[in-house]
Amino acid sequence: MITDRGAELVRAAQGGDTLAMADLLDELTPYVARICGGIALGGGADAAQETLIVVFRTLKGLRDPQALRGWVRVIAVREAVRVARQDSRAVPVELSELPDRGTAHLAADIRAVLAGLSPEHRAILVLRDLEGLDEQATAELLAVSKGTVKSRLHRARASFRKAWTS
Repeated sequence: MITDRGAELVRAAQGGDTLAMADLLDELTPYVARICGGIALGGGADAAQETLIVVFRTLKGLRDPQALRGWVRVIAVREAVRVARQDSRAVPVELSELPDRGTAHLAADIRAVLAGLSPEHRAILVLRDLEGLDEQATAELLAVSKGTVKSRLHRARASFRKAWTS
């Protein structure tokens, strides 16, 4: 849900107010970066930038300002998965090369394990475990069935767990 101030920013930006658009993009950037970074990993910044460009270009088409975050989430996931698939630099790491989980670089360790997963599995983990979406919302966002969400989530968690404990 977006605040009243957020809805006002959306309406002002839709009306051509460039300062409101800048404020809105500043407000959305950390949210978009968190989603894109978790899915696209090394390409997260590129995916976040592409997401914000799409938001900027298509904001006038958003009918309900209260739906802003959900609308942006859909765009961010789509762009992050697209960038992750295309990113030739993101070669999955060898799971045997992961550092021990007791090191001081826990976030880097988690990121390395995530890098070994497919973009689809990373998207499921980010949406379900970080964003807290339910199965139905995740299925709609990724345009797959609830059964596919359940099976991908199960496989993604199992793969993550196996890589983490190895």
